Amino acid sequence: MVDILFMKEENDDKKGFKMYGNNAHNIYAQNNVGIESPAKLIEMLYEGILRFNAQAKKAVKDRDVEKRVYWVNRSIAIIVELISTLDSSQGDISAYLNGLYNYEMQLLTTASLQNDTAKLDEVSNVFKGLLEAWRETI
Repeated sequence: MVDILFMKEENDDKKGFKMYGNNAHNIYAQNNVGIESPAKLIEMLYEGILRFNAQAKKAVKDRDVEKRVYWVNRSIAIIVELISTLDSSQGDISAYLNGLYNYEMQLLTTASLQNDTAKLDEVSNVFKGLLEAWRETI
């Protein structure tokens, strides 16, 4: 699913909005993306959500239903990948992130259904905070 992060955005229309079901590691290997560490991959995933939410917001403003759904689905796919990589042995933090990520997916779904840019902004603000915190830790 996360291969969506590594596709060039200018080629998105040419891809026919096609999404694949591979995990992040396979996509990394297939695309030969030079990622120094798993920590860098998490940073890239957070950045991807921010980019895709900005595109979804633009699609809402442009009244482009197809692109709105497409971009929101890309953000959701990244969050699903983030959830799948959580390590439950790490205790409370993984449980907290699991709940937070699921809530953010609910907000994205509602934002898409209701054309609600405020909810897209709310999700983006959460991921901006997570990205800043992540960068401080690595």
